[in-house]
Amino acid sequence: MKKFLRRNFRFLTALQLLPALESGEEATLVGGQAVLEGVMMRSPHAWGIAVRKTSGEVVTHSAGLDRPSEKHKWLGWPFIRGIATLGQAMTLGFRALQFSANVALDEVQKEDEAQDGEPLPDNKKKLEFSGWLIAANVIVSIAFFIFMYKWLPLVAATQISHLSPGLNNRFGFNLVDGVIRIVLFLFFIWATSRMKDIHRVFEFHGAEHKTVFAFESGQPVTVEHAQTFPTFHPRCGTSFLMTLMLISIPVYMLFPPMAFWPRLGIRILMLPVIVGVSYEIIRFAARRRSSLFAVMTKPGLWLQRITTQPPSNDQVLCAMRALDEAMELEKQRGGELVLA
Repeated sequence: MKKFLRRNFRFLTALQLLPALESGEEATLVGGQAVLEGVMMRSPHAWGIAVRKTSGEVVTHSAGLDRPSEKHKWLGWPFIRGIATLGQAMTLGFRALQFSANVALDEVQKEDEAQDGEPLPDNKKKLEFSGWLIAANVIVSIAFFIFMYKWLPLVAATQISHLSPGLNNRFGFNLVDGVIRIVLFLFFIWATSRMKDIHRVFEFHGAEHKTVFAFESGQPVTVEHAQTFPTFHPRCGTSFLMTLMLISIPVYMLFPPMAFWPRLGIRILMLPVIVGVSYEIIRFAARRRSSLFAVMTKPGLWLQRITTQPPSNDQVLCAMRALDEAMELEKQRGGELVLA
């Protein structure tokens, strides 16, 4: 039971970090995400995942994938495409995270079987994350996000504005609110990085970035070649989250001062708009590295020095296996990818 609770806590923590662990945009060839003891890689029409067990065995899985804009053209429109892409990335990331968590639970069950010295009965159900447990984790994760990054900063900013009435205006209040939100985000990232299990996830995150860099170089993807690249990538979800938090400050300044609960409601309702704007900024900055918008993405790159860590060769191999799984299915569904 203790091992199960530990793995569920790892799953919940990784779920809260999910937006920071994923990367890519709809127009790119490959992207990916770190999971528990593994990596998920995706191409435009497929995704693959590779998870390493403690025994060294690598468990893989792949499935087809369709771009949102291929189903509905309007989902490819500017600002809307960011929301659609993030929605798909979160859904896919959750599925990949669930797969890796179930692999871990399967190991727990086999360890218990070995300790008992008896084989698992045929009628005993395989241990895995059930629907209700997954739903509970998602609800807790959403509640934590609203509490941590919407409610708590707003409460703190309200109290500070009472002590300093000069801050009770659009500029001062929302600037204080934004700074508090960013500080809480940085503290959460730092605190989770101190956890051994999550530090391992950040190493796989680095392996995913190095593998993407190696693929984008147009050279054969090998461990030696991938290890020459940095762990921080401009399309990382960490950069996206930091950009989102920076953009939210001027967006909230557009609204006049109001009571606490309307302010909280505005912050929740405006989240899709901020997501759409942040996505376009990241997309533009990736193409114009010398632009002002590119400067705005720099803090996210600096933060990746925490959310990505140097991986071992085995971790890079795991990322390469995931890429191979995605690319093999991509050839069947969308043709072989060729860098221009």
